[in-house]
Amino acid sequence: MSNISKAFENGKAFIGFVTAGDPDIETSEQIMLSMAKGGCDLIEIGIPFSDPIAEGPVIQEANLRSLSQGTTTDKVFELTKKVSAQIDIPLVYMTYLNVLFAYGYDRFLEKAKAAGISGVIIPDMPYEEKAELQEVAQKYDIDVISLIAPTSDDRIKMIAAEAQGFVYTVSSMGVTGARSEIKTDLESIVDSIKQATDIPVAIGFGINTPEQASKYSKIADGVIVGSAIVRLVGEYKKDAPQKVYEYVKSMKGAM
Repeated sequence: MSNISKAFENGKAFIGFVTAGDPDIETSEQIMLSMAKGGCDLIEIGIPFSDPIAEGPVIQEANLRSLSQGTTTDKVFELTKKVSAQIDIPLVYMTYLNVLFAYGYDRFLEKAKAAGISGVIIPDMPYEEKAELQEVAQKYDIDVISLIAPTSDDRIKMIAAEAQGFVYTVSSMGVTGARSEIKTDLESIVDSIKQATDIPVAIGFGINTPEQASKYSKIADGVIVGSAIVRLVGEYKKDAPQKVYEYVKSMKGAM
């Protein structure tokens, strides 16, 4: 059992995503600290990957910027360790299965635990294949966080019943990216999840305005914002920490 539940103890959770090593390792550390200072209750740290299939252009470009700076999985572990020593909110990794597979599940999760990580989100890992990873993750008290998409249908309750940490509810079809309008019937999806589990439910993919944060925090236990934060990093680079702090503060305030 990880400490992810901490993120949901004081009302609705604001979960922010950022790509590690973008625009560089040093600035990346300051961005994560500014996210915590601005009001993030949990931070998703993206480990850059060359083929991030769930991501839209904004986060794809962040992956490429980070990799071009020479970011490696080991450097992300070092960065995370520095960040986790300075803040006390839960941290989770979001990356792709090949990153863990190439590193070795046990070795990866042991290092993740030592770096202060409480969970992992693997968008390209099917529900049917997560048992092997989950078995190793349990050794290190790391939650394997499940994603539920609008197309999950009759699988929703099955996935939710075995979920750990929190349920990542995908708001829309397609890849990550800010959306002006989200048309999915999220209330009924969250209701189905709640019937199957007591763990918190957070909504992500597309949320980027304070109005959306306010609206969806009324439906779920938390909201997840990634592309809007990553866009600020891409735009302001070394000056991004202050901009990200102001943005996170406005989003958390709206909730």
